[in-house]
Amino acid sequence: MVQPDKFREECGVVAIYAHPEAEKLAYLGLHALQHRGQESAGIATSDGMTVRSHRAMGLVADIFIEEFLTPLRGSLAIGHTRYSTAGDSALLNAQPILVQSNKGSIALAHNGNLVNASEIRARLEGQGSIFQTNSDTEVIVHLIALSKEHTLPDAISDALQQVEGAFSLVMISTDRIFAVRDPRGFRPLAMGRIPSQKGQKQETIVFASETCAFDLIGATYERDVKPGELVVVGPEGISSTFYTKPEPQSSCIFEHVYFSRPDSLVFGRAVQESREQLGRQLAREAPAEADIVVPVPDSGVTAAMGYAAESGIPFRFGLIRNHYVGRTFIEPKQSVRDFGVRLKLNPVRSLLEGKRVVLIDDSIVRGTTSRKIVRMVRNAGAREVHMRISCPPTISPCFYGVDTPSKRELIAANKSIEQIREFIGADSLSYLSVDGLKKACGDGQKTTYCSACYTGTYPTNWVDVEEIQPAVTKQ
Repeated sequence: MVQPDKFREECGVVAIYAHPEAEKLAYLGLHALQHRGQESAGIATSDGMTVRSHRAMGLVADIFIEEFLTPLRGSLAIGHTRYSTAGDSALLNAQPILVQSNKGSIALAHNGNLVNASEIRARLEGQGSIFQTNSDTEVIVHLIALSKEHTLPDAISDALQQVEGAFSLVMISTDRIFAVRDPRGFRPLAMGRIPSQKGQKQETIVFASETCAFDLIGATYERDVKPGELVVVGPEGISSTFYTKPEPQSSCIFEHVYFSRPDSLVFGRAVQESREQLGRQLAREAPAEADIVVPVPDSGVTAAMGYAAESGIPFRFGLIRNHYVGRTFIEPKQSVRDFGVRLKLNPVRSLLEGKRVVLIDDSIVRGTTSRKIVRMVRNAGAREVHMRISCPPTISPCFYGVDTPSKRELIAANKSIEQIREFIGADSLSYLSVDGLKKACGDGQKTTYCSACYTGTYPTNWVDVEEIQPAVTKQ
Protein backbone atom coordinates (compact mmCIF):
# COMPACT_ATOMS: atom_id res chain seq x y z
CA MET A 1 0.00 0.00 0.00
CA VAL A 2 1.26 3.48 -0.89
CA GLN A 3 1.92 5.50 2.25
CA PRO A 4 0.31 8.95 2.40
CA ASP A 5 2.75 11.85 2.12
CA LYS A 6 0.88 14.20 4.43
CA PHE A 7 0.25 14.18 8.14
CA ARG A 8 -3.12 12.58 8.77
CA GLU A 9 -5.84 14.57 10.47
CA GLU A 10 -6.57 13.70 14.06
CA CYS A 11 -10.19 13.91 15.30
CA GLY A 12 -12.98 16.42 15.72
CA VAL A 13 -15.47 16.69 18.59
CA VAL A 14 -18.68 18.64 19.12
CA ALA A 15 -21.16 18.94 22.02
CA ILE A 16 -24.62 20.51 22.31
CA TYR A 17 -26.52 21.29 25.51
CA ALA A 18 -30.20 22.33 25.70
CA HIS A 19 -31.48 22.33 22.14
CA PRO A 20 -34.67 20.56 20.95
CA GLU A 21 -32.78 19.17 17.93
CA ALA A 22 -29.39 18.60 19.52
CA GLU A 23 -28.74 15.52 17.38
CA LYS A 24 -29.14 17.56 14.18
CA LEU A 25 -26.83 20.30 15.40
CA ALA A 26 -24.23 17.66 16.32
CA TYR A 27 -24.60 16.19 12.83
CA LEU A 28 -24.06 19.61 11.22
CA GLY A 29 -21.14 20.34 13.52
CA LEU A 30 -19.47 17.10 12.47
CA HIS A 31 -19.97 18.09 8.83
CA ALA A 32 -17.92 21.22 9.48
CA LEU A 33 -15.23 19.15 11.23
CA GLN A 34 -15.08 16.35 8.63
CA HIS A 35 -11.61 17.50 7.52
CA ARG A 36 -10.27 16.36 10.91
CA GLY A 37 -11.14 12.71 10.30
CA GLN A 38 -12.82 10.66 7.61
CA GLU A 39 -12.64 7.07 8.90
CA SER A 40 -15.61 6.94 11.25
CA ALA A 41 -18.13 9.14 13.02
CA GLY A 42 -20.62 8.86 15.85
CA ILE A 43 -23.21 10.78 17.85
CA ALA A 44 -24.48 10.14 21.39
CA THR A 45 -27.59 11.91 22.70
CA SER A 46 -29.76 12.14 25.78
CA ASP A 47 -33.44 12.95 26.14
CA GLY A 48 -32.99 13.50 29.88
CA MET A 49 -33.52 9.85 30.77
CA THR A 50 -31.58 7.66 28.35
CA VAL A 51 -28.27 8.04 26.53
CA ARG A 52 -28.29 6.55 23.02
CA SER A 53 -25.58 6.40 20.37
CA HIS A 54 -24.91 5.44 16.78
CA ARG A 55 -21.44 4.95 15.28
CA ALA A 56 -20.26 3.68 11.93
CA MET A 57 -17.32 3.66 9.54
CA GLY A 58 -17.33 6.25 6.78
CA LEU A 59 -18.23 9.89 6.24
CA VAL A 60 -20.76 11.83 8.32
CA ALA A 61 -23.29 12.29 5.50
CA ASP A 62 -23.21 8.60 4.63
CA ILE A 63 -23.61 7.42 8.24
CA PHE A 64 -26.38 9.69 9.53
CA ILE A 65 -29.20 9.18 7.10
CA GLU A 66 -32.68 9.89 8.47
CA GLU A 67 -33.36 6.36 9.74
CA PHE A 68 -30.33 6.47 12.05
CA LEU A 69 -30.57 10.13 13.11
CA THR A 70 -34.28 10.15 14.06
CA PRO A 71 -33.96 7.62 16.92
CA LEU A 72 -31.26 9.82 18.45
CA ARG A 73 -33.69 12.69 19.14
CA GLY A 74 -32.59 14.48 22.30
CA SER A 75 -31.77 17.85 23.84
CA LEU A 76 -28.14 16.95 24.65
CA ALA A 77 -25.63 15.53 22.18
CA ILE A 78 -21.97 14.92 21.57
CA GLY A 79 -20.33 13.91 18.30
CA HIS A 80 -17.00 12.63 17.03
CA THR A 81 -15.35 12.24 13.66
CA ARG A 82 -12.24 10.12 13.68
CA TYR A 83 -8.97 9.39 12.08
CA SER A 84 -7.17 6.78 14.14
CA THR A 85 -3.94 7.84 15.83
CA ALA A 86 -4.10 5.14 18.52
CA GLY A 87 -5.99 1.91 17.94
CA ASP A 88 -6.97 0.22 14.72
CA SER A 89 -9.21 1.72 12.07
CA ALA A 90 -12.26 -0.39 12.93
CA LEU A 91 -15.84 0.07 14.13
CA LEU A 92 -15.00 -1.15 17.63
CA ASN A 93 -12.78 1.95 18.03
CA ALA A 94 -15.30 4.44 16.64
CA GLN A 95 -16.50 7.05 19.12
CA PRO A 96 -18.28 8.25 21.21
CA ILE A 97 -17.68 5.33 23.58
CA LEU A 98 -20.89 4.64 25.54
CA VAL A 99 -20.82 2.67 28.80
CA GLN A 100 -23.16 1.86 31.67
CA SER A 101 -21.23 2.27 34.90
CA ASN A 102 -21.67 2.78 38.61
CA LYS A 103 -21.66 6.51 37.78
CA GLY A 104 -24.59 6.05 35.37
CA SER A 105 -24.62 6.20 31.57
CA ILE A 106 -21.58 7.99 30.15
CA ALA A 107 -20.48 8.61 26.57
CA LEU A 108 -17.10 10.10 25.76
CA ALA A 109 -15.44 11.53 22.63
CA HIS A 110 -11.71 12.28 22.54
CA ASN A 111 -9.37 14.30 20.34
CA GLY A 112 -5.74 13.63 21.17
CA ASN A 113 -3.48 10.84 22.32
CA LEU A 114 -2.56 9.55 25.79
CA VAL A 115 1.15 8.85 26.00
CA ASN A 116 0.81 6.63 29.10
CA ALA A 117 -2.29 4.70 27.99
CA SER A 118 -0.49 1.38 27.51
CA GLU A 119 0.97 1.50 31.00
CA ILE A 120 -2.42 2.29 32.59
CA ARG A 121 -4.21 -0.35 30.53
CA ALA A 122 -1.75 -3.06 31.56
CA ARG A 123 -2.26 -2.13 35.22
CA LEU A 124 -6.06 -2.13 34.94
CA GLU A 125 -6.15 -5.44 33.05
CA GLY A 126 -3.97 -6.91 35.79
CA GLN A 127 -6.66 -5.81 38.24
CA GLY A 128 -9.40 -7.52 36.23
CA SER A 129 -10.68 -4.76 33.93
CA ILE A 130 -11.96 -5.98 30.57
CA PHE A 131 -11.42 -3.67 27.59
CA GLN A 132 -13.75 -3.69 24.59
CA THR A 133 -11.53 -1.65 22.23
CA ASN A 134 -7.84 -1.04 21.62
CA SER A 135 -8.29 2.74 21.64
CA ASP A 136 -6.44 4.79 24.27
CA THR A 137 -9.70 6.65 24.95
CA GLU A 138 -11.22 3.64 26.75
CA VAL A 139 -8.59 3.99 29.47
CA ILE A 140 -10.31 7.20 30.62
CA VAL A 141 -13.70 5.47 30.78
CA HIS A 142 -12.31 2.72 33.02
CA LEU A 143 -10.58 5.21 35.30
CA ILE A 144 -13.84 7.15 35.73
CA ALA A 145 -15.80 3.99 36.52
CA LEU A 146 -13.18 2.77 39.01
CA SER A 147 -12.80 6.11 40.78
CA LYS A 148 -13.74 6.14 44.46
CA GLU A 149 -15.13 9.66 44.07
CA HIS A 150 -18.91 9.74 44.43
CA THR A 151 -19.93 12.43 41.93
CA LEU A 152 -19.29 12.20 38.19
CA PRO A 153 -17.39 15.53 37.97
CA ASP A 154 -15.11 14.44 40.81
CA ALA A 155 -14.60 11.03 39.21
CA ILE A 156 -13.69 12.68 35.90
CA SER A 157 -11.19 14.94 37.66
CA ASP A 158 -9.71 11.96 39.49
CA ALA A 159 -9.35 10.00 36.23
CA LEU A 160 -7.75 12.84 34.30
CA GLN A 161 -5.09 13.36 36.95
CA GLN A 162 -3.80 9.87 36.13
CA VAL A 163 -3.35 10.30 32.38
CA GLU A 164 -0.69 12.18 30.48
CA GLY A 165 -0.67 13.49 26.95
CA ALA A 166 -3.04 15.40 24.70
CA PHE A 167 -6.78 15.36 25.18
CA SER A 168 -9.71 17.57 24.43
CA LEU A 169 -12.78 15.64 25.59
CA VAL A 170 -16.52 16.05 25.48
CA MET A 171 -18.72 13.78 27.60
CA ILE A 172 -22.44 13.31 28.09
CA SER A 173 -24.53 11.84 30.91
CA THR A 174 -28.32 11.78 31.06
CA ASP A 175 -28.57 15.46 32.05
CA ARG A 176 -25.12 17.05 31.67
CA ILE A 177 -22.41 17.87 29.16
CA PHE A 178 -18.74 17.90 30.19
CA ALA A 179 -15.87 19.55 28.29
CA VAL A 180 -12.22 19.34 29.27
CA ARG A 181 -8.71 20.02 27.98
CA ASP A 182 -5.39 18.62 29.11
CA PRO A 183 -3.26 20.91 31.31
CA ARG A 184 -0.88 21.81 28.45
CA GLY A 185 -3.67 22.65 26.01
CA PHE A 186 -2.29 20.59 23.12
CA ARG A 187 -5.53 20.25 21.17
CA PRO A 188 -8.16 22.97 20.63
CA LEU A 189 -11.64 23.10 22.16
CA ALA A 190 -13.89 26.15 21.86
CA MET A 191 -17.10 27.10 23.70
CA GLY A 192 -20.01 29.05 22.25
CA ARG A 193 -23.70 29.90 22.65
CA ILE A 194 -26.85 29.91 20.58
CA PRO A 195 -29.49 32.43 21.77
CA SER A 196 -32.59 30.76 23.18
CA GLN A 197 -35.45 30.35 20.74
CA LYS A 198 -39.12 30.86 21.50
CA GLY A 199 -40.24 28.27 24.04
CA GLN A 200 -36.69 27.37 25.16
CA LYS A 201 -35.96 27.69 28.87
CA GLN A 202 -32.17 27.91 28.47
CA GLU A 203 -29.56 29.17 26.06
CA THR A 204 -27.91 26.43 24.04
CA ILE A 205 -24.27 25.89 25.03
CA VAL A 206 -21.99 24.32 22.42
CA PHE A 207 -18.41 23.05 22.23
CA ALA A 208 -16.35 22.14 19.17
CA SER A 209 -12.78 21.48 18.09
CA GLU A 210 -12.97 24.46 15.72
CA THR A 211 -15.17 27.53 15.50
CA CYS A 212 -16.10 26.80 11.86
CA ALA A 213 -18.63 24.36 13.37
CA PHE A 214 -20.24 27.28 15.25
CA ASP A 215 -20.70 29.24 12.03
CA LEU A 216 -22.72 26.42 10.49
CA ILE A 217 -25.09 25.98 13.46
CA GLY A 218 -25.54 29.66 14.26
CA ALA A 219 -23.49 29.75 17.46
CA THR A 220 -21.34 32.63 18.69
CA TYR A 221 -17.82 31.91 19.88
CA GLU A 222 -17.38 32.85 23.52
CA ARG A 223 -13.99 31.50 24.60
CA ASP A 224 -11.71 28.48 24.59
CA VAL A 225 -11.91 25.84 27.28
CA LYS A 226 -8.75 26.59 29.23
CA PRO A 227 -5.90 24.10 29.66
CA GLY A 228 -6.65 21.94 32.70
CA GLU A 229 -10.26 23.16 32.90
CA LEU A 230 -13.35 20.99 33.36
CA VAL A 231 -16.55 22.74 32.27
CA VAL A 232 -19.84 21.17 33.38
CA VAL A 233 -23.13 22.32 31.81
CA GLY A 234 -26.29 21.09 33.50
CA PRO A 235 -29.73 22.09 34.81
CA GLU A 236 -28.11 24.37 37.38
CA GLY A 237 -26.08 26.25 34.73
CA ILE A 238 -22.38 26.31 33.88
CA SER A 239 -19.63 25.51 36.36
CA SER A 240 -15.88 25.53 35.87
CA THR A 241 -13.12 23.89 37.88
CA PHE A 242 -9.45 23.13 37.32
CA TYR A 243 -8.70 19.49 38.03
CA THR A 244 -4.90 19.87 38.16
CA LYS A 245 -2.20 22.48 38.50
CA PRO A 246 -1.32 24.44 35.37
CA GLU A 247 1.52 23.27 33.09
CA PRO A 248 3.49 25.28 30.51
CA GLN A 249 1.16 25.67 27.53
CA SER A 250 2.10 23.59 24.48
CA SER A 251 -0.63 24.11 21.88
CA CYS A 252 -0.05 22.23 18.62
CA ILE A 253 1.36 24.70 16.11
CA PHE A 254 0.51 22.36 13.22
CA GLU A 255 -3.15 23.27 13.77
CA HIS A 256 -2.26 26.64 12.24
CA VAL A 257 0.10 25.24 9.61
CA TYR A 258 -2.22 22.59 8.19
CA PHE A 259 -4.96 20.89 10.20
CA SER A 260 -7.53 23.54 10.99
CA ARG A 261 -9.78 25.22 8.46
CA PRO A 262 -8.71 28.78 7.53
CA ASP A 263 -12.14 30.10 8.61
CA SER A 264 -11.65 28.89 12.19
CA LEU A 265 -10.40 30.56 15.33
CA VAL A 266 -8.01 28.10 16.97
CA PHE A 267 -6.28 28.80 20.29
CA GLY A 268 -7.95 32.21 20.12
CA ARG A 269 -6.23 33.14 16.84
CA ALA A 270 -7.53 33.28 13.26
CA VAL A 271 -5.99 30.46 11.22
CA GLN A 272 -6.29 32.56 8.04
CA GLU A 273 -4.09 35.26 9.60
CA SER A 274 -1.46 32.74 10.72
CA ARG A 275 -1.20 31.11 7.30
CA GLU A 276 -0.91 34.39 5.45
CA GLN A 277 1.83 35.45 7.85
CA LEU A 278 3.58 32.10 7.30
CA GLY A 279 3.75 32.93 3.59
CA ARG A 280 4.91 36.49 4.16
CA GLN A 281 7.63 35.37 6.55
CA LEU A 282 8.70 32.66 4.10
CA ALA A 283 9.05 35.28 1.35
CA ARG A 284 11.28 37.38 3.61
CA GLU A 285 13.44 34.42 4.62
CA ALA A 286 13.59 32.59 1.27
CA PRO A 287 13.07 34.91 -1.70
CA ALA A 288 13.21 33.58 -5.26
CA GLU A 289 13.59 35.15 -8.68
CA ALA A 290 10.44 33.90 -10.35
CA ASP A 291 7.49 34.80 -12.55
CA ILE A 292 4.55 33.29 -10.63
CA VAL A 293 3.69 31.88 -7.19
CA VAL A 294 1.68 28.64 -7.36
CA PRO A 295 0.13 26.89 -4.33
CA VAL A 296 -0.20 23.15 -3.88
CA PRO A 297 -3.96 23.13 -3.15
CA ASP A 298 -5.70 23.27 -0.85
CA SER A 299 -3.41 23.53 2.16
CA GLY A 300 -0.78 25.68 0.44
CA VAL A 301 -3.17 28.33 -0.86
CA THR A 302 -3.23 30.87 1.98
CA ALA A 303 0.54 30.74 2.57
CA ALA A 304 1.08 31.20 -1.18
CA MET A 305 -1.16 34.29 -1.11
CA GLY A 306 1.01 35.69 1.68
CA TYR A 307 4.21 34.87 -0.19
CA ALA A 308 2.92 36.54 -3.34
CA ALA A 309 1.76 39.66 -1.49
CA GLU A 310 5.09 40.05 0.32
CA SER A 311 7.30 39.28 -2.71
CA GLY A 312 5.27 41.11 -5.35
CA ILE A 313 5.32 38.02 -7.58
CA PRO A 314 1.90 37.29 -9.14
CA PHE A 315 -0.20 34.54 -7.53
CA ARG A 316 -1.67 31.97 -9.93
CA PHE A 317 -3.68 28.77 -9.52
CA GLY A 318 -1.31 26.72 -11.65
CA LEU A 319 -2.49 23.44 -10.12
CA ILE A 320 -6.18 22.54 -10.02
CA ARG A 321 -7.45 20.09 -7.44
CA ASN A 322 -10.18 17.52 -8.10
CA HIS A 323 -12.37 17.65 -4.98
CA TYR A 324 -14.44 14.65 -5.99
CA VAL A 325 -11.92 11.85 -5.56
CA GLY A 326 -13.54 9.10 -3.50
CA ARG A 327 -11.91 6.46 -1.35
CA THR A 328 -12.00 3.91 -4.14
CA PHE A 329 -11.28 4.21 -7.83
CA ILE A 330 -10.37 1.99 -10.78
CA GLU A 331 -6.76 2.33 -11.87
CA PRO A 332 -5.99 1.47 -15.49
CA LYS A 333 -4.12 -1.79 -16.00
CA GLN A 334 -1.58 0.02 -18.16
CA SER A 335 -0.11 2.07 -15.33
CA VAL A 336 -0.23 5.87 -15.66
CA ARG A 337 2.85 7.52 -14.22
CA ASP A 338 2.14 9.39 -10.97
CA PHE A 339 -1.48 8.24 -11.20
CA GLY A 340 -2.37 8.95 -7.56
CA VAL A 341 -1.22 12.58 -7.73
CA ARG A 342 -2.73 13.14 -11.19
CA LEU A 343 -6.05 11.90 -9.86
CA LYS A 344 -6.08 14.81 -7.39
CA LEU A 345 -4.07 17.55 -9.14
CA ASN A 346 -3.80 18.74 -12.72
CA PRO A 347 -1.43 21.46 -13.99
CA VAL A 348 -2.62 24.46 -16.01
CA ARG A 349 -0.14 24.36 -18.87
CA SER A 350 -1.06 27.81 -20.19
CA LEU A 351 -0.01 29.37 -16.86
CA LEU A 352 3.11 27.29 -16.24
CA GLU A 353 4.71 26.99 -19.65
CA GLY A 354 8.01 28.88 -19.89
CA LYS A 355 7.63 30.29 -16.35
CA ARG A 356 9.91 30.34 -13.33
CA VAL A 357 7.59 28.96 -10.66
CA VAL A 358 7.64 29.30 -6.86
CA LEU A 359 5.72 26.26 -5.63
CA ILE A 360 4.31 26.67 -2.10
CA ASP A 361 3.31 23.74 0.13
CA ASP A 362 2.71 23.42 3.86
CA SER A 363 5.06 20.48 4.53
CA ILE A 364 7.19 17.69 3.14
CA VAL A 365 6.83 14.39 4.99
CA ARG A 366 8.30 11.53 2.96
CA GLY A 367 9.00 13.62 -0.13
CA THR A 368 7.38 11.24 -2.60
CA THR A 369 4.38 13.45 -3.38
CA SER A 370 6.49 16.60 -3.66
CA ARG A 371 8.73 14.78 -6.15
CA LYS A 372 5.73 13.90 -8.31
CA ILE A 373 4.29 17.41 -8.16
CA VAL A 374 7.59 19.01 -9.15
CA ARG A 375 7.86 16.58 -12.07
CA MET A 376 4.26 17.38 -13.08
CA VAL A 377 4.96 21.13 -13.09
CA ARG A 378 8.12 20.64 -15.14
CA ASN A 379 6.29 18.41 -17.63
CA ALA A 380 3.71 21.20 -18.02
CA GLY A 381 6.50 23.42 -19.34
CA ALA A 382 7.83 25.27 -16.29
CA ARG A 383 11.35 26.58 -16.90
CA GLU A 384 12.34 26.52 -13.21
CA VAL A 385 10.65 25.14 -10.07
CA HIS A 386 11.55 26.67 -6.71
CA MET A 387 9.96 24.79 -3.79
CA ARG A 388 9.11 26.75 -0.65
CA ILE A 389 7.68 25.10 2.48
CA SER A 390 5.69 27.17 5.00
CA CYS A 391 7.01 25.29 8.03
CA PRO A 392 10.42 24.00 9.18
CA PRO A 393 11.76 20.53 8.26
CA THR A 394 9.75 17.84 10.06
CA ILE A 395 12.34 15.76 11.92
CA SER A 396 10.36 13.99 14.67
CA PRO A 397 7.01 12.21 15.02
CA CYS A 398 4.11 13.52 17.08
CA PHE A 399 2.79 11.67 20.14
CA TYR A 400 -0.05 14.07 20.89
CA GLY A 401 -2.87 13.14 18.55
CA VAL A 402 -1.40 13.55 15.06
CA ASP A 403 -0.66 10.47 13.00
CA THR A 404 2.91 10.99 11.77
CA PRO A 405 5.38 8.52 10.33
CA SER A 406 8.26 7.21 12.41
CA LYS A 407 11.53 9.11 12.28
CA ARG A 408 13.00 6.61 9.84
CA GLU A 409 10.27 7.58 7.33
CA LEU A 410 10.62 11.36 7.70
CA ILE A 411 12.83 12.56 4.87
CA ALA A 412 14.09 15.63 6.76
CA ALA A 413 15.27 13.44 9.65
CA ASN A 414 17.49 11.47 7.33
CA LYS A 415 18.59 13.83 4.54
CA SER A 416 20.00 17.33 4.33
CA ILE A 417 17.96 20.07 2.66
CA GLU A 418 20.21 19.82 -0.40
CA GLN A 419 19.64 16.06 -0.55
CA ILE A 420 15.87 16.60 -0.29
CA ARG A 421 16.05 19.21 -3.09
CA GLU A 422 17.88 16.72 -5.26
CA PHE A 423 15.37 13.98 -4.42
CA ILE A 424 12.28 16.03 -5.30
CA GLY A 425 13.95 17.51 -8.39
CA ALA A 426 13.48 21.21 -7.59
CA ASP A 427 15.86 23.98 -8.71
CA SER A 428 15.89 25.27 -5.15
CA LEU A 429 14.28 24.33 -1.83
CA SER A 430 13.79 26.37 1.33
CA TYR A 431 11.83 25.86 4.55
CA LEU A 432 10.54 28.42 7.03
CA SER A 433 12.64 28.72 10.18
CA VAL A 434 11.32 27.65 13.59
CA ASP A 435 11.55 31.22 14.84
CA GLY A 436 9.74 32.45 11.73
CA LEU A 437 7.01 29.87 12.24
CA LYS A 438 6.39 30.89 15.83
CA LYS A 439 6.43 34.58 14.97
CA ALA A 440 3.88 34.08 12.19
CA CYS A 441 1.54 32.13 14.48
CA GLY A 442 1.69 34.65 17.32
CA ASP A 443 3.65 32.49 19.76
CA GLY A 444 3.58 33.95 23.25
CA GLN A 445 0.53 36.13 22.61
CA LYS A 446 -2.60 34.07 23.32
CA THR A 447 -0.76 30.76 23.72
CA THR A 448 2.65 29.15 23.43
CA TYR A 449 3.16 26.29 21.02
CA CYS A 450 4.47 22.77 20.90
CA SER A 451 6.91 22.45 17.97
CA ALA A 452 8.35 19.03 18.85
CA CYS A 453 7.89 17.71 15.30
CA TYR A 454 10.35 20.40 14.12
CA THR A 455 12.77 20.41 17.07
CA GLY A 456 12.65 16.92 18.61
CA THR A 457 12.13 18.50 22.06
CA TYR A 458 8.96 17.12 23.65
CA PRO A 459 6.95 18.88 26.38
CA THR A 460 6.10 15.65 28.26
CA ASN A 461 8.54 13.27 29.92
CA TRP A 462 7.33 10.13 28.16
CA VAL A 463 7.95 9.41 24.48
CA ASP A 464 8.55 6.26 22.45
CA VAL A 465 12.34 6.37 22.20
CA GLU A 466 12.44 3.76 19.43
CA GLU A 467 10.22 5.93 17.25
CA ILE A 468 12.43 9.03 17.50
CA GLN A 469 15.76 7.38 16.69
CA PRO A 470 16.96 8.43 13.22
CA ALA A 471 17.13 5.70 10.61
CA VAL A 472 20.52 6.92 9.39
CA THR A 473 22.93 9.59 10.48
CA LYS A 474 22.08 12.91 8.91
CA GLN A 475 24.92 14.21 6.74
